[in-house]
Amino acid sequence: MKRLTEYKKLFNVTTDTDLATLKTIYRNLMKEWHPDKFPNDPEKAAEAEVKSKTIIEAYHFLVSIAPETKEANLEEYALTINNSGIEDFEYKGSVMKIKFLDESAYEYFGVPKSVYLKMVNAANLNRFAKRHIFEAFVYRNVAKRKQQEA
Repeated sequence: MKRLTEYKKLFNVTTDTDLATLKTIYRNLMKEWHPDKFPNDPEKAAEAEVKSKTIIEAYHFLVSIAPETKEANLEEYALTINNSGIEDFEYKGSVMKIKFLDESAYEYFGVPKSVYLKMVNAANLNRFAKRHIFEAFVYRNVAKRKQQEA
């Protein structure tokens, strides 16, 4: 959650910002912080190097949770959460990562520890996650699902 908040603050956007706006902000930030912009100031160039890497990472992260990205991958997400069981899950700092049997994985942001603890004790992981996680939190795909053989 901390990473999500930091990236949204860096780009000055919300979770619902569209891809075109993200791209424009990204380009403007990169113009401002590109290391080649400071050829005569090694200290400023080094700072720009670090900042530009953060900007690139933030951009890719924000694109992965953008509404258009989620909409484009909605069919695949629905197939996974409805047809594939949960293989494993882990929790760290309000981020829950769920790995599915189809080899896909999703990160869910802002998950309270109480929800995680309830999931640990749930009799049926899939049913619990469908009711309390899958549609309740901002998520992003971190591993693509295995293609089914015909």
